[in-house]
Amino acid sequence: MWSGPSKQKQVEESLNNPYSDGIREALDQFKYNFVITDPFLMDHPIVYASEGFLKMTGYSRGEVLGRNSRFLQGADTDRRSIIEIREAIRQEKSCQVSILNYKKDGTSFWNFFHLAPVFSQDQGRVIHFIGVQTPIRKCSRLCTSKDVENDSMMQHGSSASANSKGNASNNLIFFGSCRRELCRDFSVDLGHSRLQNSCTEDDHKGRVVKHACEAKESAKQKAKAAISCVMSELVLFSKYTGKSVSDTRCDSADLVRVAPSISSSLTIALSRIQQSFVLVDPHLPEMPIVHASNSFLQLTGYSRDEVLGKNCKFLQGQDTDQEDISKIRQSIEAEQPCTVRILNYRKDGNPFWNLLHTAPVRNASGKVAFYVGVQLDVTGMEDNNHSDKGMTSQMKQLGAVGAVRVAVRSLLGAGPSK
Repeated sequence: MWSGPSKQKQVEESLNNPYSDGIREALDQFKYNFVITDPFLMDHPIVYASEGFLKMTGYSRGEVLGRNSRFLQGADTDRRSIIEIREAIRQEKSCQVSILNYKKDGTSFWNFFHLAPVFSQDQGRVIHFIGVQTPIRKCSRLCTSKDVENDSMMQHGSSASANSKGNASNNLIFFGSCRRELCRDFSVDLGHSRLQNSCTEDDHKGRVVKHACEAKESAKQKAKAAISCVMSELVLFSKYTGKSVSDTRCDSADLVRVAPSISSSLTIALSRIQQSFVLVDPHLPEMPIVHASNSFLQLTGYSRDEVLGKNCKFLQGQDTDQEDISKIRQSIEAEQPCTVRILNYRKDGNPFWNLLHTAPVRNASGKVAFYVGVQLDVTGMEDNNHSDKGMTSQMKQLGAVGAVRVAVRSLLGAGPSK
C-alpha cells in the first residue's frame, strides 16, 4: 500500500542497503509469521513481511509493505500491551507480550508478539526491528466493555454480592482507556510513539482481559527460535556488504566517536518532520550529524550512511563564502540561532543556494543537547522569504525547529550532564 514511488523505493532500499542480493529469498524460506520494520523511515513501516504473516492476517504483501503495524489493532486491543511495545522500542530492547490483534476480515486472534532490535555494528544504532507473531490457540473469552458496565452495576447494587464474588473479580484486570477522541489514532504499535501519553485513569470503560490468555512455553520457545533464525540470515547477508549487523549494540569508545546515535524513539519522532534538516551533537568531536531527514538526503543526493557521523562541512565547496561559515561558528559559540544564505554542493558536485537556519536544541534541564540545521533550496529566488501555500520560508524553518525541540524535550528528558 504505497503512498508514492519514493516511499516504495525507500522500503526496498531499507533491505537492499545493509544486506546483499538474495536476502528476501533467504527470508522467504522460513515458515514463521514475522515482519521486519525500519524505525528510520517515516511512520516506522514494515519493509518485509513473511508468507506466514500474510496467511495468518489475510493481507497481501502490497497491503502491508510501507505501513505501520497498527492496522492489526482493533476495538479490544489492550492499550497497555501497545505501550509496552512502545517502551521496548524507545529503549531499543526486546520484549514479549500477548496482544489481541485482528485479521483483514475483522476476526480477532490472540497473538504472542516477540520484538527484537537489529543493530548496525559499524554505526552502533538500531537499523531494523524483527517482529514475530505466534497465534495463541487456546484462550479464555475476552470480556467486553459491556461486560464491565454490567459487572459494575451489579457491584454497586449489592456490596455483599460484590464481596462474595471477590475471588472471581480478581481474575480480571481493568484498564483505563484512552480518551475517546485520542483513542482512534493512538498509534504506538511498533514504534509510532506519541509525544504525549494520552491515556488516563479516568474514563475507565476500557479494555478488560483475562489472565488466562497467556502463551504456553512452547509458543515462547517457537518465537525465540524464529528470532534467532531470522537474525542469523540478516547477520550472514550483512557480512557480504561489509555492513555487519548484530543482535547487540557495540559500545566501544571508537564507535561512539565515529558514528554517534540517538534513540529509536527520538528518530521516529524526528522522521515525522517533513523538512530538510540535520541534527548535530556539539558534545562530540567535529560536531557530527546524528540524524538526517529524508528531505535532506533528497536535497543533497547523499545516502544516510554517507552523512551520519560526519561534520556538515562536506556540503562546502570552492566557492563557499568563508564569511558565512564564520557567522555559523560564532552563533554556535554564543548558543544563538543564525540564518545565512550559503552556497553548498550536492553529492554530484552541483552547487545550490541554501537558506540555512541553525538553532540550539536544549534538553529538559535547559542545556544544549543538539544543534539543528534546517535547509531550504533558494536557487534562482531573489526573495529569500518567499511564500508557499501561505507559509513563508522563515515560518517553515521556525516550525521545523519548534517540532525538533518538542521531540527532543519530550523523549530525551533532562539527559546526562555533559
